[in-house]
Parts: sequence; structure tokens; C-alpha cells
Amino acid sequence: MVQPGEDVYQPFCFRLSPPPPPPPPQTADRPATDSNGGGRRGRWIRRAAPSDLRPKVLQLALLILVCCGGLTDGSWWRIADLSLDAAHFHRDNRSFELCGDGTFFTPQQRDSCYDNPELLKVIVHAANTAKYECQTYFQNNRWNCSAKRGSSIYYGNFDDKGNRETAYLSAINSAALAWTITRYCTKGELTTCHCDHIQRKKHSKWTWGGCSEDINYGIRQARLFTDPTENRTTSFGLMNLHNNEAARRILRSRMEKVCKCHGMSGSCTTRVCWRRLPSMKLIADTLGSMFDAAAQVKPVENKGIIKKLMRKDLEYKKVNKSDLVYIAESPNYCEENESLGIFSTRGRFCNRTSYGIEGCRLLCCGRGYQTRIRNVQEKCNCKFVWCCTVKCDTCSMRKDEHICN
Repeated sequence: MVQPGEDVYQPFCFRLSPPPPPPPPQTADRPATDSNGGGRRGRWIRRAAPSDLRPKVLQLALLILVCCGGLTDGSWWRIADLSLDAAHFHRDNRSFELCGDGTFFTPQQRDSCYDNPELLKVIVHAANTAKYECQTYFQNNRWNCSAKRGSSIYYGNFDDKGNRETAYLSAINSAALAWTITRYCTKGELTTCHCDHIQRKKHSKWTWGGCSEDINYGIRQARLFTDPTENRTTSFGLMNLHNNEAARRILRSRMEKVCKCHGMSGSCTTRVCWRRLPSMKLIADTLGSMFDAAAQVKPVENKGIIKKLMRKDLEYKKVNKSDLVYIAESPNYCEENESLGIFSTRGRFCNRTSYGIEGCRLLCCGRGYQTRIRNVQEKCNCKFVWCCTVKCDTCSMRKDEHICN
């Protein structure tokens, strides 16, 4: 994550402003039909339309990502690199903008996207949510979930490296997709799902009611979208499948039960309860703790075919289904690495008094740091004034900033 005040060089080709709203649709899209009149799955044709129907800025952004970004086919969560919100893609149901692009989706995912026009806005929302939570959680680490300066790629090129960072990215995006699908269902923004109707247990002290969030539907749909794209005969594919499922297990286990009492004078004669999603911050923090405790694994072969993964160091306990796993060691991120798309910690802000990873000693990798003094205007002497405002003075304060060499 770029630190506040940091002067970051960006090549001209990456200085993209947000795309303008697309023009009103001039024509309608319709599915192609076979000779019997049946629709063909995942295939769409378009009537003649003005050349400006597709936003030109989006096409330019896609071209830059393909040519300069080093994207891997099928990395659906890379769609967050466009820095566009879900509304842009879903406006007027024009999800064909990206559904057919192999930059982000595998053939199976493109079919799903075409068959479910509502899906794309969920994918964009999930990818952006995962990116935000990742960069927030790791903002003080050597790897801060960002790529090198001037790159169009936020995460770096970790798609096929099999290290801890790959494990976390796979997990956080898997959880974010299931979380977002579930939330959209609850809000009524998807026509294929609704609230979860939980059966009331016998002799229960409360009544299930309200609108429980259907986490099982969200997990099921996320699994159908992400998991079939993985190669189950490779160690990397098995690693991703394990981490995807581990994240979904964490999400399900963190579901909250919320209750509201009904009755005279607060007697709570009737208590209505429903299930609610946890915050994505909680999930990101939980996965972050699992990142530190992730288990290194190795493939187990049978007749030359990889069947499963097992812990590399047999002295430790067996890997369980809720652990994150990785295959390869991570770089130290102290120096710039062009092949991985990462930059060094030079120029990063650090905490001079901390002994943690955000401290200057660790974050600067032993290179030392410089201190600069800034005068900043901040609110001070705040007082509560009845009723009901808070009034503050503005004070000039000296602030020390420490920057890694």
C-alpha cells in the first residue's frame, strides 16, 4: 500500500482516470440460438450497434493489463486491478464488457458469467473487498499486498509461486466471494437467491425469524465458480483448493447469531433470532493470523501422479482442513524483485519505537532510516458543547516521520 505523502512514479500509460458512465444502450443483446431454437450456453451475439457502445477507457485499461501487467489467465480476482466499481459493469446489465475476457476468467468461468449476468457485479465487489482488506491488514509488513511502483498489478506476480502470499490471496478472495454472494442475496440484489429460512428446533427458547444470511448458498456458489478451474493433479492446484476451502470454513464458523426480544416491559417473552455475516475485516484478520501459522507442505505421489499434500516437516502436527498451506518459501521483500513485481521497503514509513514488523529495525531490513520533521495542523482542545456538538481548536504540531533508507 502506498504510504501517505509518498511520491510514487507512475508511467504515463498507467495514469488512467475512472471511466465515464457508458451511454444508454442503443440495442439489446440476445442469446444465440441453434436450429431448434434452443439457447446455446454461454454464447451471445450482438446486433449492430454504435462503436461507442463499449467504453473506450475500459478497452484501454484491458489492453494495458494484458500487455504490461503480466496477468495470468483465470485469475478472476485480478479484476480489482482495473480499480472500477461493480456499478460500472452492471449498469444496464451489460456484463458482456468483461465476461468474455480471458485475462480474468477461464472458459468455465466465462460460461458462468454469460449464463448469470448478475454474477459480474458480485465478482468485482468481492475482488475489490479482498484487495482492500489485504492491503489494510498488511500495510505495515514488508509485503504490503501491493506491487512495485508504476505497475498496474496490486498484488505482484504471485499467481503460481505457491508461497505464503499466494495462500493468503487465494484464501481472502475465496472468502470475499462467498461473503459477497451471501450479502447480495440478503439485500435482494440477486434473483437466484433470498434469505435463509432456518427450521425452528424443538423446545428452542427462541424463534428463528428475520432474514438470516444464507451462507451455505454463498459458499456453494463461490465453490462452483473458483474450484473447478484448479488442476487437481498439481501441487499448486491442490494448494489453492485447500486454501479456498479453509477460508470458506473460517467464514462459516464466524457466522453470528443475533437476537431481538419482544414482550411487555422488556420481559422478552419472545426472542427472535437470525444469522448474520461477520465483517470482512474479522475474516481478513483471522486469515492474517493463519498466514503467520501457515504450514509448508509437499506433494505425495502415487505412480507418478500427485494425489495429496502433506506437511513437509513431519515433527509438527498434521495439517487440518482449516489451516493455510504453502509450498515454496517467500522472498524477504527487502529488495526490489522484477520477476515477482514487488518493490523494496526503501521509502516506506516505519515506527522508530516499535520492535514489531512495522518497526524501523525490521521493516528497513537493517539499512537504517531517516527522520524528517513536518509541521501539521491537527484538531486539539476539543470540548463537548450542549447540545450536541464538539468544538475543537486547530493547533500546529510537530510530527516526526521515519523513512527507510
